[in-house]
Amino acid sequence: MRQSLRKIRTPAMAFILLMGVVSLLADMTHEGARSSLGPFLYLSGASAAAIGFVTGLGEMAGHSLRLLFGYLADRKRNYWTLVILGYAINLLAVPALALVSENGWILAGILIVAERTGKAIRHPAKNTLVSFASRQVGEGKAFAIQEFLDQLGAFLGPVLLFLVLQLRKGETLLASYRIGFAWLGIPAVLTLLVLVLARRRFPAPDRFESASPDPEPLRLRSAFLLYLAATGLLALGFADFPLMSMHAVRRELVAPDLVPLLYAGAMAADAVAALLFGWLFDRFGFRVLMVSSLLSAGFPLLVFLGTSPWALAAGVLLWGVGMGAQESILKAAVTRLTPKARRSTGFGVFQTSFGLFWFAGSWLMGVLYDRSLGGLVLFSTILMLLSVPVFFLAWKAMGQNGPARPASPGTER
Repeated sequence: MRQSLRKIRTPAMAFILLMGVVSLLADMTHEGARSSLGPFLYLSGASAAAIGFVTGLGEMAGHSLRLLFGYLADRKRNYWTLVILGYAINLLAVPALALVSENGWILAGILIVAERTGKAIRHPAKNTLVSFASRQVGEGKAFAIQEFLDQLGAFLGPVLLFLVLQLRKGETLLASYRIGFAWLGIPAVLTLLVLVLARRRFPAPDRFESASPDPEPLRLRSAFLLYLAATGLLALGFADFPLMSMHAVRRELVAPDLVPLLYAGAMAADAVAALLFGWLFDRFGFRVLMVSSLLSAGFPLLVFLGTSPWALAAGVLLWGVGMGAQESILKAAVTRLTPKARRSTGFGVFQTSFGLFWFAGSWLMGVLYDRSLGGLVLFSTILMLLSVPVFFLAWKAMGQNGPARPASPGTER
């Protein structure tokens, strides 16, 4: 108990919590917008295939460019510069969506891709900073706390957008969305202010972790390659929310102005799942990845073939559980698989692979949606289930629970 209390009061935990506040405010901004991008793109003239292409392209840019910026972060050690620049682009693209007019889905698509690109710039460096502190409190717990606060913001953002939509019911839905996106500029500015505070309070977070005994270039060992294959299968079959929300609105399973609340519910499930799976990861290692993938595999059937709002809600909650696992324990696993000196590169390789598969899957599922909902469900479910045995092989290649964590400064062993 005393050791746990010491961990809570450490500077490392203070840094993790402060960066969690940054994540909370940032997610209020971009996840608030993301909750309604499907209907927004549809109302501004995009087809289902175009929605799948735009959101998939955004995810590909948001992940594939992380390889470049992860490498740059490791090479230059300019973590804070990349974090602040990336957040600025990532967040300011959201209120810019207020400029999109009727039939202006191409401009909306450009801004969506820009928002994801900003995330690519800051993500490897930000995760690396958190990973340094995570060595003192546990990788699973550190990223779970980040994800919990992250998803608290992802819950509040859609609720804020929902309230704006309710207050602007006298206008067209497209105009109401534009005003809502403008309001999301407030948490965007607050994010940047808190980020500057964090930079001043903790200018060198790398001091939380001792130097890596292996400063060589990142080597793609069999465990890491198998891990990339497993997460690639998961990303390929994991449908994006804009496609799901567009389907729900077209089938009249939910009113358009309630879509943000549906997304908020998914983010609440995401937050709880992140805390649970983060704790389980520190205790049971890679086996937790298999469990989360199995749970997620049920959502396509409920979302796309369900005929009631209750089936839709249950499917979206399962989707949220899968997102919680992706955003917490997948990052924690990369921290265990990579040395400190090449951590940003490791995150970049992982997230580039994940993004490429996500883009391919999103586009294919957008095309399948217009042809066969049953085919879409089979495609999504089978690929997510196939990730389970590959996660098992990665776990075995690591020696089950993976390599021992090196001691961190000030940590008792």
